Amino acid sequence: MVVEVAAGQSEPLAATQSVNGEHPSPQIGASGTPVPALTGERRPLYRLRKSDVIELDFTFSPEFNQTVSVQPDGCITLRGIPQIYAEGLTIPALAGQVREAYASTLNDPEVTAVLKDFDKPYFTAGGEVGHPGKYELRDDTTLTEAITIAGGFTSASKHSQVVLFRKVNDDFLESHLVNVKDMLRARKLGEDTHLRAGDFVYVPKNAISKIRQYMPVSNLSLYANPQAF
Repeated sequence: MVVEVAAGQSEPLAATQSVNGEHPSPQIGASGTPVPALTGERRPLYRLRKSDVIELDFTFSPEFNQTVSVQPDGCITLRGIPQIYAEGLTIPALAGQVREAYASTLNDPEVTAVLKDFDKPYFTAGGEVGHPGKYELRDDTTLTEAITIAGGFTSASKHSQVVLFRKVNDDFLESHLVNVKDMLRARKLGEDTHLRAGDFVYVPKNAISKIRQYMPVSNLSLYANPQAF
């Protein structure tokens, strides 16, 4: 399901609103963990996903050191204790859960968790951009920067109705309509939305491009040049 959260001028995506001067607690997703897309965090901590590989180091009990991976069911298998559901946890949160799990076996264990391998974050650009495709999200990247990385606008693009799709959970997507044309004209780059991993940027066709294939060439030239009337 796609939920349209904003239209028209560019605004921060899914920003949390304060009530009586207090900020609400992060909204919770279906898995029971906070959903970064709903919290308004600029740089949320990385949350574990399936196939991620984590190295666990026990400072005072190195014989328990181990490397684990997040299985398709979201769990990790640990030596000598039951599985832990790890998908959606941050690295510090996982270290805390492992520490608690081994508390009955070790005396006040000290555990360090290090992310060793993971799927690289990415964004996808489609529609009327120079090079549609999937791109690695290496740094803090804004919507306009993403369009530039994807080859920029084509001559058929509609700059005023760029759509940013963001996954909230497995069942919901946010859609955000951004008027890039007005934003650049007014030089309000502070309103430029910052991308998150998995975002999809779609640039639609403008009106003239949609009807171009149905119009005779002579009529099209008149339409494109009003002074000819």
